[in-house]
Amino acid sequence: MFVVTGATGNVGRPLVRALAEAGERVTAVSRGPAPADLPQGTGHARADLAVPQTLRPALDGAETLFLHDGGAGGHGLDLRAVLDVARTAGVRRVVLLSSQGVATRPESPSHGVVMRATEDAVRESGLAWTILRPGGFASNAYAWADSVRAERTVAAPFGDVGLPVIDPADIAEVAAVALRKDEHTGRVYELNGPEVVTPRQQAEAIGAALGEPVRFVELTREQAYARMTTFMPEPVVEATLAVLGEPTPAELRLSPDVERVLGRAPRPFTEWADRNIAAFR
Repeated sequence: MFVVTGATGNVGRPLVRALAEAGERVTAVSRGPAPADLPQGTGHARADLAVPQTLRPALDGAETLFLHDGGAGGHGLDLRAVLDVARTAGVRRVVLLSSQGVATRPESPSHGVVMRATEDAVRESGLAWTILRPGGFASNAYAWADSVRAERTVAAPFGDVGLPVIDPADIAEVAAVALRKDEHTGRVYELNGPEVVTPRQQAEAIGAALGEPVRFVELTREQAYARMTTFMPEPVVEATLAVLGEPTPAELRLSPDVERVLGRAPRPFTEWADRNIAAFR
């Protein structure tokens, strides 16, 4: 059986679906109630990784665990304790959703240092492991949904600085393969999209999917900082703005890993926008 934490998120939700469609037994784990679109036959359990023992009932009969610590909001978690619970319950394999920043921003307190410690915990857990290091998510564009619906406007800093953002559905498909096949044990995969795309180009893609123009408004760094600190810790905001404004060559490099694992190129942002345009109408 497969257990997927973060099962209501942008990666967890399509991962649960992919495993269920492959005929696997899956338990979806989230802090809140079961999502309405949970695939038929899929189990659900409520657990909070901040209290590792709450995960224990979900692991009965499980051999494989997808571990997502919630990103910036999960930096205070004791992942070693979570992994101890999993190993004691009989889990034998774990796939960790980490961050590209472990390699590209190793000195960053939020992007590199914390996630490196998380990766080390997985490597030292005694479990078979695979680590996924995605770059920026295409789904970060959901942050613009309210302004697009209300004013057909996208406001963002660094309008002409691009990154090869990754469709979370591609991350989910890679995770599904890594969870099911032994050949991916001990591998670290860097996951990003097929091309560099700027915020201005993302706004154009959303407009094209809507069939209406979407105006792009460029924020100053200071304006972006003020907005982002309303929902993200300041160190995470600082690190995020550094990536968005001054990406390193490593952050701009197009990784071959999605194609290596899936046998096809990663999806472009335009496809993500077309598939999720209902959120912007």
